[in-house]
Amino acid sequence: MGGLVTAVTELADGQLVMMLDVERVLSETSKYDDEFLFRDIPTVPGGSEHVVYFADDSSVARRQITQTLEAMNVRHVGAVNGRQAWEELKRAAAHADACGRPVSDFISLVLTDVEMPEMDGYMLTRQIKADRRFAGIPVIMHSSLSGMSNTQLGLSVGVDEYVPKFEPQRLAQTLLRLLSGAGPAREKDN
Repeated sequence: MGGLVTAVTELADGQLVMMLDVERVLSETSKYDDEFLFRDIPTVPGGSEHVVYFADDSSVARRQITQTLEAMNVRHVGAVNGRQAWEELKRAAAHADACGRPVSDFISLVLTDVEMPEMDGYMLTRQIKADRRFAGIPVIMHSSLSGMSNTQLGLSVGVDEYVPKFEPQRLAQTLLRLLSGAGPAREKDN
């Protein structure tokens, strides 16, 4: 099947079920829809003054995040897992300390996947939220695990928003709101 099947498993009743590589399927189908997917992405006023750090082990998701941020005119730093993102964030914090400036002058927002090797998004969020240097910097969890229990777990570790993957318009609207200073949606609901 052209590499689209990643595994085959047998169910209790003896039926064989093929496991598809969903990200590969999305990659193959979305490359024809890129113009449509990113057509109405809003730009952020003063977008080039913002820097978003993001972590995702999926090359498909990283490409879509990058395209979204570029359409919004927002600078970005990407990482392939939580550990690499944490190292980049600590480096930016050390630079801010050396300049005598707040970290928020160098990092506007952090976007993280949930499931990643070396350090997952939950641990990355805990690290960020526990370090006072990152106080006030919003964290968005961006995951294909979009059920209510996953959202609640993300909120329990301190994420400010939870946005499903592969919805660039929804991601862009959330980024626009947070980068424009409107705050997380749940604050507005209270």
